[in-house]
Amino acid sequence: MGRRSRGRRLQQQQRPEDAEDGAEGGGKRGEAGWEGGYPEIVKENKLFEHYYQELKIVPEGEWGQFMDALREPLPATLRITGYKSHAKEILHCLKNKYFKELEDLEVDGQKVEVPQPLSWYPEELAWHTNLSRKILRKSPQLEKFHQFLVSETESGNISRQEAVSMIPPLLLNVRPHHKILDMCAAPGSKTTQLIEMLHADMNVPFPEGFVIANDVDNKRCYLLVHQAKRLSSPCIMVVNHDASSIPRLQIDVDGRKEILFYDRILCDVPCSGDGTMRKNIDVWKKWTTLNSLQLHGLQLRIATRGAEQLAEGGRMVYSTCSLNPIEDEAVIASLLEKSEGALELADVSDELPGLKWMPGITQWKVMTKDGQWFTDWDTVPHSRHTQIRPTMFPPKDPEKLQAMHLERCLRILPHHQNTGGFFVAVLVKKSSMPWNKRQPKLQGKSAETRESTQLSPAGPAEGKPADPSKLESPSFTGTGDTEIAHAAEDLENNGNKKDGVCGPPPSKKMKLFGFKEDPFVFIPEDDPLFPPIEKFYALAPSFPRMNLLTRTTEGKKRQLYMVSKELRNVLLNNSEKMKVINTGIKVWCRNNSGEEFDCAFRLAQEGIYTLYPFINSRIITVSMEDVKILLTQENPFFRKLSSETYSQAKDLAKGSVVLKYEPDSANPDALQCPIVLCGWRGKASIRTFVPKNERLHYLRMMGLEVLGEKKKEGVILTNESAASTGQPESEVPEEQRAGEPNSPDAEEANSPDVTAACDPAGVHPPRWV
Repeated sequence: MGRRSRGRRLQQQQRPEDAEDGAEGGGKRGEAGWEGGYPEIVKENKLFEHYYQELKIVPEGEWGQFMDALREPLPATLRITGYKSHAKEILHCLKNKYFKELEDLEVDGQKVEVPQPLSWYPEELAWHTNLSRKILRKSPQLEKFHQFLVSETESGNISRQEAVSMIPPLLLNVRPHHKILDMCAAPGSKTTQLIEMLHADMNVPFPEGFVIANDVDNKRCYLLVHQAKRLSSPCIMVVNHDASSIPRLQIDVDGRKEILFYDRILCDVPCSGDGTMRKNIDVWKKWTTLNSLQLHGLQLRIATRGAEQLAEGGRMVYSTCSLNPIEDEAVIASLLEKSEGALELADVSDELPGLKWMPGITQWKVMTKDGQWFTDWDTVPHSRHTQIRPTMFPPKDPEKLQAMHLERCLRILPHHQNTGGFFVAVLVKKSSMPWNKRQPKLQGKSAETRESTQLSPAGPAEGKPADPSKLESPSFTGTGDTEIAHAAEDLENNGNKKDGVCGPPPSKKMKLFGFKEDPFVFIPEDDPLFPPIEKFYALAPSFPRMNLLTRTTEGKKRQLYMVSKELRNVLLNNSEKMKVINTGIKVWCRNNSGEEFDCAFRLAQEGIYTLYPFINSRIITVSMEDVKILLTQENPFFRKLSSETYSQAKDLAKGSVVLKYEPDSANPDALQCPIVLCGWRGKASIRTFVPKNERLHYLRMMGLEVLGEKKKEGVILTNESAASTGQPESEVPEEQRAGEPNSPDAEEANSPDVTAACDPAGVHPPRWV
C-alpha cells in the first residue's frame, strides 16, 4: 500500500466529533456510548496509565482526579448558533422558560442541575448540563425541553457540540473579510462556527470572506453540506480532497491569475482520539501507542500543507482530541523547525478568559505498542525506522527548543472543567515558507475600511504538495514567479470549460470518488429568464446578478442559487483541479405553473435573508399577531389578518411576496428580532413557504408552545389556539388555489437539490434523539 493510500485510509479514521455529531460511529454503538452503555467494556487500560504517568502531562497530585473524570460520562453541551439578534432571542427563551422549568426537578431520583453557561465562551452562547441524552429522551418531565432541542437543532439554531470542540474557531479570531480554509471539516460543527463569525453583522448579506470546507471522505462531505446549509450562507463551499495535498487554488485579480492564500486556516487533524474516552467508550479497550505513531506523519503533512497555503500575517489553528505529544507538540515542533522562522506560536493565554488549560510540554519520549521507550532518534534501532520517525522527538538543541515556545500550546485536561481532552496550538505566519520564493502580505485593514470589491491578496507559491521527507533535503526548491504565471496561463488556455460553467474536474486530471455532482452553471448576463424576475421584485441596481447559478446545463432551470462574488471567482478559476460538492444557497424556485403569473420563480426561504436587502416590491409588513396566524394556519383568508396587512396585500398581483416583521422597541414583551418570511399572495389568502422546523422556531420565539398539528387542515395547534373555542375555518377552496405552488415540504422532497443536502450512503446529521 502506497503512502497516499495509507494516508487516505488513516484520514478516514474516527475523528474527535464523530460520536458527538452523528457521523461515523454515530449509530447504535455511538448512542450506547452516550447513554453509558458498553457494560462489557471495563474503563481501564494499564498501558494508557503507564504511558501518561511517565510523560507527566497531568500535574502532580491530580492523577486520581484525571482518571476519575475520564470514567465519568461527558456532560451534554449545546451552542446557540445563527445571526446575533436571533441567537439572543433563543438565549432569552432558554433562560426564561426552559431552564426555569428544570429548577427543583428530579428524574429517577437524581436532581437535575440547571444548565450553566461555559464561562469562557462569549456572550453566554454555549451551555453545559448534566443531563445525558438517555434521560432527555426517556423522561416525560423533560419532553418539552427535548422537543425544543430537537426542533431547534434541525432548523439550525442550536448545535450539539462538545465544549472543547468550540475552542479552535474562537482562537482563529475570524473577521468578516477573512478567507478561511477548514482542512478536515466533517462533520461540520466547527465549520458552522466559522460561518457564523463571517456573518457577525446581519445587515451585510455578502461578507467579503468565505469558508472553503474540505474533507477527504466523500460520504462525510454530505453531512458537512447538511450542517452548513442550516446557516443559509452564500459564503461556504464544500470540497472533497485529501487535506495533505489539497490543491493550490487560483483567483482572478484585475485580469491576472494569482494564487489564493488564506487569512485563516483550521487544521483539526484526524487523531487517535484518546481525549474522547468519556464519550467513545471503546477507546479504553483499543488504546495503544501504535495509533499515534501511525498518524503522526499524516498530521505533519496536513499541517505543512496548511502552512504553505496561509498568507503572511495569517493565523492557523492546529488541534487534536488527543493528549499524546507525538500527535501534538511533536508535530508543532517539527513544523516550526522546518519553517525556519516563518511560523511562530502565538501567545493566546489571555484570549479566552475563564478557560483552564495546561501549557505544552517541552520534553517527551516515544513508546512502542509493546512498551519499549526511546528518548531520541539515535537510540532507535534500524528495524523500527518505519514505525518511528525523527520528527517524533523534541529538538536536541536547547536554544532552538526554547525559541519555539512550546509552552504556548494549550492542553485541556478533562478534570479541570469537566470536559473532554483536547490540544490546541495557534500559529502565526511571519514570512513565506523556506521552500517558497515569495508570498503576499496579509493586509491589516479592517472590514470597514476595505473596499467591498477587494479580493484577498495573493502571490506565487510552490508547485508540488509538500512531503516532509523531501523538505529535510536542502536541495528542495520552490517554483518561481515566472513558472507560476505561465502555468496559470496554460491552464486557462488549455482548459475545456465553457464560459460560466464549473463542472467536476475532467477524469484525466483527477480520479473521482463517490457521488457524481451536477455542474455549477452561472447565469449569463443576457439570459432571458432574469429580466422578468428583476422587474417582478423590483431588484435594486446593486443586485449581484452575476452571482446567480444553477445546477444544470440542459432543460428548464428549476432552482436558482447565489454565491458571493469571491466564491464565484474561486469556482470559475478552479474547475479543473477542485472537486466541489456544494456551494451557494437557493434563492428562487420555479413554480409548477408559473407561466400564468408575471414571474415564473417564487422566493425560497433558505436564501431570503440574503436576497431581501435587494428587493423593493412585493413586501408586506406584518404584525406579530399576523405572523402567528400565518405560521399556524395553512392558508388564512385576508380577513383573518390585520387591516394594515390586508390593505398592503389587496392590490398586489398573485404570486410570491415577502412578509416582514419589524420589532417594536416600545414593546419589550414582543419579539425583538426582525423576521423575514417567504409567502404567496393567492386569490383570497396568503400562505407562507417556511419549513416546519423554522415555523416552530418562530412560534417559540413569540412565546407560543406547539401542542400538535392537524395534518388534514394544515393547522398547527398552539397553547393560544387550543384555548379558543372556535374550530379552524376550512381551507381556501381548491378553485381559488389554482396555480399556487406546492407546500414547501412537498416541493423540497421532489427537488433535485436535495441530493446535495443528503448523504447517498445514509449518513445523518447530529440529533438529540
